[in-house]
Parts: sequence; C-alpha cells; structure tokens
Amino acid sequence: MKGKVVVITGATSGIGEIAAQRLAILGARMVLVARDAERGRKALSRLTNNGNGAAHSIHYGDLSRISETKRIAAQIAAAEPRIDVLINNAGALFGARKLTADNLEETFATNHMAYFVLTLGLRDSLFAASPARVVSTASDAHKGYTLDFDDLQAAKGYSAIGAYGRSKLCNILFTRELARRWIDKGVTANCLHPGFVATRFGDGSGGFLSRVVRVAKFFAISPEKGAETIVYLASSPDVGTINGEYFYQCRPATPTAAARDEATANRLWTESAKIAGIG
Repeated sequence: MKGKVVVITGATSGIGEIAAQRLAILGARMVLVARDAERGRKALSRLTNNGNGAAHSIHYGDLSRISETKRIAAQIAAAEPRIDVLINNAGALFGARKLTADNLEETFATNHMAYFVLTLGLRDSLFAASPARVVSTASDAHKGYTLDFDDLQAAKGYSAIGAYGRSKLCNILFTRELARRWIDKGVTANCLHPGFVATRFGDGSGGFLSRVVRVAKFFAISPEKGAETIVYLASSPDVGTINGEYFYQCRPATPTAAARDEATANRLWTESAKIAGIG
C-alpha cells in the first residue's frame, strides 16, 4: 500500500481504527473522517506515531447530515485528487427513532445515505486513481429484512434492530449497484460482514438496548479480528478484480435474496439520489 491514499470513515475507534493502523503500517497515507474532535485528534496522533512517515490527515463533520457529508466530500476531493481506496465504515445503532436535520430517520441517514453521498462526492478522485476500490462495512444483520420504499424512514413503526438490519441491507444493495454502474470506471466495490465485534458500537443507543449490547459483547470477537476483512479488501491483490461481492472472514459469502435483487438495488440508488439531490 506504499504511496496509496486511503479515505476511511469511522476510524477513531473499533475495527475502523484498527484497519487504519494496519493499512498505515502497510504504507498507506490515511485520510480519516470523524465527528468527535477529541477522538479524532487521538486517532490521528496514534497513526502519526506508527512511523511510516506519511502525512496522515483528518476531516471533521456529521455524516448523518447530507449537507455535511457533501462538504466533507468536497474538502477531501479538493485535497486529494487521487484516492486509491474509500472505506465506508462509520455506522450507528439508535434505540429510539430520531429524525435528522434532513428529516431522515437517523439510522438510514448515518448508515446508508452517508455511504452513498460520500462515495459519489469522491468519484472523480477514485476514477483518477484507477484501479481504485470502494469497501463498505455491511453486516449479516441484513438477514430477514426487506425494504419498504413507501416507508424508508420507519415512520410506520420503529425498532432499533430492524432499522439497523435494513440499513445494512442498503449497504449491500448499494455496493452491488455501484459495482454495476462503475464497472467501466476502473473502480471495484465490495462489502463485508466483520462479525460481531467487541467495540464501542451501540454503547450510546440508549436504555435497555445499550445494556443488552454491552452484555452481548462478552461473546464477541476482538476488533483486531473484525478488521481483517476490511484490510484484506482494501489491500490484497487477490481481490483487485473482484466486484460487487459480499465477504466474511476474507472469503466471498452469499447475502440474502433480498440483498441480491437487482431491481431493488436500482430503485434504492434512484431514491437515494433523489433524497440527496444528486443527479
């Protein structure tokens, strides 16, 4: 990865931070996207101290807001005319239904729309670096869910686990449609299930759900183990030409039929573009 530029969201803790550190050790120059300034400063400091000599950088903003995500994308694109790898990794679990400033359900906004808006905002830099890669963190939590395009914002009924599962389904559908649309651009798109990982994920979801998540983490894998597939998809020559796939433990896996539905993937893209105001 020496000389490669890697943009990564959700890299101030958990599997994202571990992945960023490992890719930096391999020689990459890391560009972090973070919301919390203090955690961002510490994560950047740890990267800088790893000794590879690269000028790592960080951009701050709230990825749950479309305007903020567009601003961050524009800043990164201006600073990085070539991006070799984009890793969409930031995600959250919310115990109660909340709406963002864009009137979007917060899980959908943070876990799906941020991937969509940031990726499209960096497309010129990714195209310029061809061959480039987009790697997105999805999850086996998508299993058992489908999308209701009449209720993408969960107004008819909300459950934290359901909203999260549908957002992860969106990640896989987005990856497949991105791979199809960019097949002649020299950019591959793949996604992954990292496993159930013991990180700070879900700690702020609130109430009973936070307590359940904390207990469940006693049975989870380490962040180091969870980060392996991210690093593999971002760096391994073995997957340089693989496109539109879903991985688990560094191997292709088969998502549900709902996650492989081409018509649903195309419609999600159309609806997401309409929501984001992207042509």
